[in-house]
Amino acid sequence: MLTINFSPFPNLETERLLLRRVDSNDVREILALRSNPDTMKYIPRPLLKTDEDALEHITMIDSKIDSNEGINWAITLKDNPKLIGIIGHYRIKPENYRAELGYMLLPEYHGKGIVSEAVKEAVNYGFNAMKLHSLEAVIDPENYASAKVLEKNGFVKEAHFKDYEFFEGRFLDTVIYSILNK
Repeated sequence: MLTINFSPFPNLETERLLLRRVDSNDVREILALRSNPDTMKYIPRPLLKTDEDALEHITMIDSKIDSNEGINWAITLKDNPKLIGIIGHYRIKPENYRAELGYMLLPEYHGKGIVSEAVKEAVNYGFNAMKLHSLEAVIDPENYASAKVLEKNGFVKEAHFKDYEFFEGRFLDTVIYSILNK
């Protein structure tokens, strides 16, 4: 079985981005991301409402990293340490050498190739550092921008589940994309 260890925390770097650990200084940006109905449109989770909610979310991220159950990076531009998004590996299944990739970005940074650049680096880390065999991304079927990012990065649509998840009184479809470590 795969052994996962995120200590010391791995900062990642791309041409334009620094992916670093989320910390309590990011509380305003985490709140901005996770309280915005547009940003959360395709993420079936309750909206955050307060700084305390955002701090709890950061604490949850930290606990997953400390227990090697998951890892999140703050997406930042190299010339500015402000968090503009999040990307990470979730629901890691060491016994199957598999994890789920997830990401979100503040709306003012959409359409600039930032998520695609971060995805490429997170996939590279998942395959080369974590030694994963496969990654999956679970998205809303109407999230065409996310599907495009995944396809651009070599992910293939594997499944479309009807009424897969129940959230806020309704059933939601889910699409799964995946990529294998070749």
